[in-house]
Amino acid sequence: MHVRCPDCKEIAELADDFAYVKCGKCGFDMTYGEYVKYIAYKDARYRDILSDYK
Repeated sequence: MHVRCPDCKEIAELADDFAYVKCGKCGFDMTYGEYVKYIAYKDARYRDILSDYK
């Protein structure tokens, strides 16, 4: 599956089991849980999902 990299805005790979998010372009590599928190803090449009993700 593909998601947008929060750092370089290119396409990043999301593992089928949601274990990680990796970007081959800039080297971004986080677990999916860390990724959700990272984008929520980086982009105000996603902050409301933090309460849903706990």
